[in-house]
Amino acid sequence: MDLEITGYEVESLEDPFGLLAGERYEYLLNIEVDEEDELYREQGLSLRVIYRNENGDGTILQYHFIDRASGKVIDFALEEDEETQVISYCKQHLPE
Repeated sequence: MDLEITGYEVESLEDPFGLLAGERYEYLLNIEVDEEDELYREQGLSLRVIYRNENGDGTILQYHFIDRASGKVIDFALEEDEETQVISYCKQHLPE
């Protein structure tokens, strides 16, 4: 799959009990895939990502593809190179 991130929203997630190390963010990434891809949706896709940043190291804790037309979750996994791309994107777009 060829994944193109065309925009995003991000918000900080609070850990009121301080149980987990690092900061967590929820990203909603607007993505486009090729029409030939089985993940393609005419109205577009979003990728909801829970991202953890700890001492400059970023990891994805959870993610879901979402059909923008219906709002439904699509059960699909990121490939290793796509996961690396998403981690890099989230790291570059951390809130100030």
